[in-house]
Amino acid sequence: MSESIDELATRLRDARSVVVLTGAGMAAESGIPTFREEQTGLWARYRPEDLATPQAFARNPRLVWQWYAWRREIVRHAEPHAGHLALAALEGRIPSFSVVTQNVDGLHQRAGSRRVVEMHGNIFVDRCFREGDAVVPDDPQGEPPSCPRCGGPVRPGVVWFGESLPEEAVARSNSLLESCDVLLVVGSSGLVWPAAGFPGLARSRGAWVVEINPEPTESSGTAHLALREKAGTALARLAEVLREP
Repeated sequence: MSESIDELATRLRDARSVVVLTGAGMAAESGIPTFREEQTGLWARYRPEDLATPQAFARNPRLVWQWYAWRREIVRHAEPHAGHLALAALEGRIPSFSVVTQNVDGLHQRAGSRRVVEMHGNIFVDRCFREGDAVVPDDPQGEPPSCPRCGGPVRPGVVWFGESLPEEAVARSNSLLESCDVLLVVGSSGLVWPAAGFPGLARSRGAWVVEINPEPTESSGTAHLALREKAGTALARLAEVLREP
């Protein structure tokens, strides 16, 4: 495994542009449950697919808002792990280094990463349900607040099932993938589109694709190299090797 890390480190030293795609496995190492995990406590009888939709919010905004308040508390108490910190450190060593994340937790930014594309939004950003613009509600606790501009209900600023991804995030991601030398796919299942197509897109443009995941995924066949480790372990070792003269 050390030879694989050394090979990756060599590629990164020579790279001008690197993109890191992170998925739910990255967040799970900080204790944030994935959507595929069973809910606990008061929410055990609900399926995320029945709550994270525009239709669910229109039908029962209070229920959806309180579920996201519960999830926000989990995220608020989570901390960036060694993998997040390693990526932030790598950003300063490579001319163009960007993180494209499917996670909504903001942990990359908290760890110090500055060039982050949030494909699915951010759980701490609220938006007007009617107009879609980001807003700062007067009272974000308890009942769903009202938009200070139009009076409509305020929703969490994440992408729900059945919604399109932010056009700007998609365009920025495609631009980065078309020109990167190395793509690291970290903790992503390879099941959610369009991110599932990113490894193939990057490889078709000549990028060297590396998967970091304890288990094989739908993207494994596209990778030039697979590190079967947790993100925190592999990325921390990678950062350590890159610090060596």
